[in-house]
Amino acid sequence: MRSKIILVSIFVTIQGFSQVYIGSNTQVYVKNQLLYVKQNIDLASNSNLYLRNNSQLIQGTSGLSTNTGTGVLSVYQEGTSDNFDYNYWCSPIGNTVLSSTNNNFGISLLYQPISATLSNSASLLPLGSYDGLANPLAIASHWVYKLTAANNYSQWVQVGSTLTIAPGEGFTMKGTSGIDNTDPEGTGIVNNPGTGAQRYDFRGKPNDGNITVSVGAGNAATLTGNPYPSALHLNAFLLDPANNAAAGIAYFWQQDKNVNSHFLSAYRGGYAAYAPVSLGSSGIYTAAAYRSYNSDGTVNANPSTGTSAAVARKYLPIGQGFVINGVSNGAVTFKNSHRIFYPDGGSFSKFEKPVKALSTNMKVKDEAVTPVSHFKMNVIVNKEFTRQLALAFIPEATDGVDRGIDAINIDAALPNDVSFWIDNANYVIEGIDFDLSKKIPLSVKAETDATFKFYISEIINLEGLKHVYIYDSMDMSYHDIKNESYEAQVGKGKYTDRFKISFTSQTLGTDDNVKPDFYIIQDNKNQVLKVLNINNVILKSFTLFDINGQIVLSENDLPIDQDYSFSTSDLSSGLYIAALIRADGSRVHQKVIISKSDNRID
Repeated sequence: MRSKIILVSIFVTIQGFSQVYIGSNTQVYVKNQLLYVKQNIDLASNSNLYLRNNSQLIQGTSGLSTNTGTGVLSVYQEGTSDNFDYNYWCSPIGNTVLSSTNNNFGISLLYQPISATLSNSASLLPLGSYDGLANPLAIASHWVYKLTAANNYSQWVQVGSTLTIAPGEGFTMKGTSGIDNTDPEGTGIVNNPGTGAQRYDFRGKPNDGNITVSVGAGNAATLTGNPYPSALHLNAFLLDPANNAAAGIAYFWQQDKNVNSHFLSAYRGGYAAYAPVSLGSSGIYTAAAYRSYNSDGTVNANPSTGTSAAVARKYLPIGQGFVINGVSNGAVTFKNSHRIFYPDGGSFSKFEKPVKALSTNMKVKDEAVTPVSHFKMNVIVNKEFTRQLALAFIPEATDGVDRGIDAINIDAALPNDVSFWIDNANYVIEGIDFDLSKKIPLSVKAETDATFKFYISEIINLEGLKHVYIYDSMDMSYHDIKNESYEAQVGKGKYTDRFKISFTSQTLGTDDNVKPDFYIIQDNKNQVLKVLNINNVILKSFTLFDINGQIVLSENDLPIDQDYSFSTSDLSSGLYIAALIRADGSRVHQKVIISKSDNRID
């Protein structure tokens, strides 16, 4: 009997299916689209469902999966094309053993595409063989590991080629060397061009419904990832109140691709941290601490060396793995309600690899997102690498640890390092409710005498922030690291009260210590625009303009005060310009982003 091929073109906003049955020896080909199925999928024997050209499958059931059948879903994803570099993965499919639940995965379910519908099984190299190959595709099973609720490195479990990776469990896998110029989708993107990406065809039963993953107390680490054949709304998963056994932070492995070695001691890599902050935000991302620097402290100019730029993480693409930390013994659950249709390569979704071009039919219009007000501070440590920290100004944040905001430093093995010091622990992302009088403590450790060079590398949505100081209690000095760097000599030891971040200087008489007159802050949670009049300047008026120049708020002859509040509850989301006029006629202007995003999680 000849197989039938059915071409499917479905838009979630137009139509979907309550359930799907694909009969024996039938092929369904979905190209450049979202396939939405409200209930279950039944794939009969020898049937195939192909997701191609960035197509995705979303199902709307609640509770456990009810997918059945021994047919196969096929979906592509690309990892790195370097047999020395790890990617962290999570499979969107499991084996096709007949069952009414999601099934286990193993790398025997990975294939090498040879056409839009045909693939060859990958060769699985035995343990002890270290180097994968692009063509014919050969995967080094030696580097396939998983990690669950672990407190030390020795708890990584080698999986190899066995089918023992449970749904929702992440796994490590190194890439391949060589070239595979096959273009199975006819898009001009080959399986492996020799640099950049290696394509894999995941073939098996599609994962669906609630998928539970164990976590452990004491910041125990679990490798997990996006377990579905669609994008994952990472913010929704991390901030789901039902998942409060975890800290609400995701960590992503980054590795220096310029180091070609299989020896652990030679690796140059670390974990980037992602804090979602709120459901609608684009989150905060700090790069891994491993980028190399020249002997004079300048950044190594070789673009192939060091960390990548900040990677979009709000919507995780198919197959992307990440690490979470537990705060109590328990579990977290992925749900269909956390799934979203968003193509890999959009503004908020990138796999840990060079990004392929989106198909012309898959362009997405990104929603307006209010960036979290924050700055990033880079610290060059001993002229060897850079530690990046992020300090966010969030009205609902406390001075303690806040779930989904504060990210603990999980690279504890570095001999010399710097972090935020919160509740006697080290953090790389911290959120605070802004107050000029606050001093933010830093933790610095040095196994030997070392230098730490502080500077502000990026400021987001904080146009009014004129100064950021490092206070050094060694000589009670203040150093404006927003406008210049500060390098400190640190002797061997650990210091939790020597260095602090400050927003004002107590040393007067120099230009660097002049306080700003105003801070203009939009509190979107409480729908209030705040103006802090630090020096009690006399104001003639406050005016808020929309992007078209129309006045939407105005108040004249303001009383002398240090704190003004203006309601923005009646204003729509968008970009506005706040204007203050002093008594002498001089003006202060600042951009303000108002967001009415619903931050609730159902």
